[in-house]
Amino acid sequence: MVDQIQPAYSSGILLLIALAAVLILLLLIMRFKLHAFVALILVSFVTALVTKVPFPEVVPTMLTGFGNTLAAVALLVGLGAMIGRLLEVTGGAQVLADTLINRFGERRAPLALGVASLLFGFPIFFDAGLIVMLPIIFSVARRLGGSVLLYALPAAGAFAVMHAFVPPHPGPVAAGELLGADIGLVLIVGLIIGLPTWFIASYLFALWAGKKWDLPVPELLSGGTVPEPEGAEDRPAPSFGIVLSVLLLPLILIFLNTGLNTLATAGTVDGDATWVGFLRMIGQTSIALLITVLYAMVVLGRGRSKASIEQIANSALGPVCAIILITGAGGMFGGVLRASGIGEALAESLESVGLPLILAAFIVATALRVAQGSATVALTTTAGLLAPTVAATSGLSAIDLACIVIAIACGSTVLSHVNDSGFWLVGRFLGMDEKTTLKTWTVMETLIGVVGFGFAVAVAAVF
Repeated sequence: MVDQIQPAYSSGILLLIALAAVLILLLLIMRFKLHAFVALILVSFVTALVTKVPFPEVVPTMLTGFGNTLAAVALLVGLGAMIGRLLEVTGGAQVLADTLINRFGERRAPLALGVASLLFGFPIFFDAGLIVMLPIIFSVARRLGGSVLLYALPAAGAFAVMHAFVPPHPGPVAAGELLGADIGLVLIVGLIIGLPTWFIASYLFALWAGKKWDLPVPELLSGGTVPEPEGAEDRPAPSFGIVLSVLLLPLILIFLNTGLNTLATAGTVDGDATWVGFLRMIGQTSIALLITVLYAMVVLGRGRSKASIEQIANSALGPVCAIILITGAGGMFGGVLRASGIGEALAESLESVGLPLILAAFIVATALRVAQGSATVALTTTAGLLAPTVAATSGLSAIDLACIVIAIACGSTVLSHVNDSGFWLVGRFLGMDEKTTLKTWTVMETLIGVVGFGFAVAVAAVF
């Protein structure tokens, strides 16, 4: 593990270097059409040199950012893609899409997908939840027509809001612990603020974006030109109950981990107990998805040969390899920015300005988010930086502390761009180029942060 290196420049110079790196990266990709994977590696390397990362540490720093991101993303994307392909080929995605449309109506299909994602997003992380939902999103989009953004953005925004605003996700839990906030109250305030924020900044924005950018449904997760197994079209589609069980299984397993972690932190259960450790282990996202893949192969693959199931699973991996590598390279870029000290130096300089506490929380988190890309790192680092100030400030109520946690979460959500692995994940899965991703995903993330912060300020002022 490469630790953060002592910064070689002042905060102002580091900020200019970060800005120049981002602009050069965008220029290479958008103007000179250099492949994003190559461009990210090149700019990461040059940035490490310019910020005077010691020569022996340059490659380890790059590989640490790349490897850490792949460790978090590669298994999730690969296993999630297999689940999606199984749902797609067996007709399960179509069954769920038909049921959602029948219950909500065709005109409310984007709302139905968003509401389902809000429910799934309570215990499941952003990337895993989105990957599992994508085949359903694509199936609905193919049936009803129109831009894929109309159906995908409400779901992506729902997972983003839940991941940043609501415990038991690690960011708000860590920030709440560092600031001494009541986690239960953070959960309540996060939902009160997060739900209207999602409706305004994600759902309503998606209705507008879907009309402005008419993007076709990507072939990803549907196998592209890979032939379906022989006789697949003659088999009946699985029932709605079976499809729902495939989607709920990772939700339940992951909740074992996040729920027991919350209970252990609160002292309700013994975190060192063997049964707690076992349940939390199988609730780790990668293990939960592995179990779900095996379960899906059994229940969705009934009546199919083992070779047929293997072919379905294999056809899921090829289309997502580029996404995995580009996402890892985005993590490399963010890792270099973190190791060079850009994020921390900028945050410390902003902290010393003397802004109102809730505004300072938002701005410091925003600065860290823009500088190094990771929402969770921005959230937890900001909470750590502000913890002494919060502790020394008298008159803060439990609601105030919860609202400060949400303000930090809002700042850590805005301006997702090229140093954020989520930027590449969403852009590539939805078949968008970098310019369109900036105009859609980045704008939506920024709206979520700004609208959510406005609600946090209002709640703090009223209560």
